Amino acid sequence: MDISKEDRAILRELAQKYMTYASLPVQKEKRELWRSLNSLHMEKPMVAIDQMPWNELDVDGSLVCRVQDPVFREIEQSLRMQIYKWEHLPADMVLDPYILIPRPIQNTGYGLTFIKETLDTDASNSVKAQHFTNQFEEPEDIEKIKTPEISIDRGQEKDIRQTAEAVFEGIAPVKMRGMKLHVGLWDYITQWMGVENCYIELMDRPEFMHALMNRLTDATIDMIEQINRLGLYDVNENICHCSYTFDNTLPPKDCDLENPTSHDNWCFGLAQLFTS
Repeated sequence: MDISKEDRAILRELAQKYMTYASLPVQKEKRELWRSLNSLHMEKPMVAIDQMPWNELDVDGSLVCRVQDPVFREIEQSLRMQIYKWEHLPADMVLDPYILIPRPIQNTGYGLTFIKETLDTDASNSVKAQHFTNQFEEPEDIEKIKTPEISIDRGQEKDIRQTAEAVFEGIAPVKMRGMKLHVGLWDYITQWMGVENCYIELMDRPEFMHALMNRLTDATIDMIEQINRLGLYDVNENICHCSYTFDNTLPPKDCDLENPTSHDNWCFGLAQLFTS
């Protein structure tokens, strides 16, 4: 794939700065502390500052993306964010000594969109107050949930990898970033129904909610099996939803790093609906 000289220069400059930080001895020290924590032998409490109000933080232009290529603009944005966090709010952050490149994976999703009204008080903020329309009122509505179809363009993946290796040659190695599992199934249901409707249906029609969750669970398990057959799971990004995943068991020693599966790394799940 073609990438302009201007894009290449921007990316190489950012990668050079990133690798200067990623090569510091403290990275190994922090990595081992996370490994101890995740192996249940904590040496000290660990702190990761992960989700940040990025729309409020760009006071000097350092977070403005300038790369034109859409794939490499995503890489640029990640580098800028990681450099910013390291310089301003590192806490127990760890920078890996390589550049992550997104694999060109397609996911058709569950066949539903979120029908919602949004209270937009700040156009620059991606987090907004929302009111969701209930799309599950009758038992037959459960059939709206489809099984996601996962695929990857292998030719495009090869092209992206080769281009990235050329762009970052002499500065940093590159590794491909695959899929992580967000098994917070109630997050999807609450956005398809609205939180209040979920609470009411759990009281009035628990069998209906069980059927809905069973359908979503079956679709998700099918999706995981597809990911595993294709070897698309992620083992290179050592952070999973706000926490670092270094430990002594994952990925296992027999992991096929070119075709990793869900057995080889962490995922995250949550049921935030039930905090109320």
